[in-house]
Amino acid sequence: MKYAIYLLLAICAMVTACTVEKTDYDAEIATDTTEYFDFEEVTTIKKGDYKVTIEALNGTLYKGYNEIHIIIVHAQTDEQIKNADLAFLPILTDANGNKSSCPHEYSLSYDAINGYYQGYSVFTNASSTTSSWDLYIDFAIGNDLNKLVESVTVEEQVNKNLNMTAFTGQDNNQYFIALVAPQSPDVAKNDLVAGIYKFIQPNQPAGDFPDPSQYTYAIVDDHSLLLDPRMPEPSMGNHSSPYNENLTQGNDGLYHGVVNYTMTGNWTLNFIFQDVNGKTIKGTEVPIDFTPGIEGKKSELYIDILF
Repeated sequence: MKYAIYLLLAICAMVTACTVEKTDYDAEIATDTTEYFDFEEVTTIKKGDYKVTIEALNGTLYKGYNEIHIIIVHAQTDEQIKNADLAFLPILTDANGNKSSCPHEYSLSYDAINGYYQGYSVFTNASSTTSSWDLYIDFAIGNDLNKLVESVTVEEQVNKNLNMTAFTGQDNNQYFIALVAPQSPDVAKNDLVAGIYKFIQPNQPAGDFPDPSQYTYAIVDDHSLLLDPRMPEPSMGNHSSPYNENLTQGNDGLYHGVVNYTMTGNWTLNFIFQDVNGKTIKGTEVPIDFTPGIEGKKSELYIDILF
């Protein structure tokens, strides 16, 4: 009788092991990852004597990090304006009429080589029936000041390799981490790029709307983002990979590291976010044990990946 019980337990263990081992990760990937390289028109607005064109990758604004190009052209002569003082402010309005913004570059500079004003916006919400985005753009050409407002649609980010997260750190500041690259990872060592931003609490009452001093965000400088990638699915046993590199800030203001994906599927980028002195602002270490059949624990700070 005891032998039969032991035999039954052994068979159950073997069946469970086989089920874990044969999890079909290809079936879990429901969407293809499309990599975009071309900047296309999002919208064009005519204001007085000028046409203002906003461009983004794929001609679409997504939740998360977006590089923004703006081109200003004189409507009559088609001459491109290269010396404008250009300000860019995205504003989100919720169902109750509350206004907020997101990490963005307020003052855009002109890229003479490529022929556009360049900036970025990290949209924190997709557009919906209860929330909408407007872009407030001011540009001065000499003494000629022009103000325009344009409603835009922000789409959900279907590429989880470009996910983002927002959180409050132990220093009570509000932070944002947005993945920038790779759009389409390989089963290999990948250059991992992220933007890290902080909301600057206003220190004065609001002036006339939209007062930029109420919606100020800054690039976080000289911090570190410690990286521990894991496959947390029960069938993958919380395994990690070798040869990963923590993210540190580059000359472009973004944070650069290396993530080594050893297979396709569900990955979690576990982070520990530290200041210039090595003090932890957010994040916890994750267990390193191999735990087949048990979902792996995630850091207090993480971003999920799927490719």
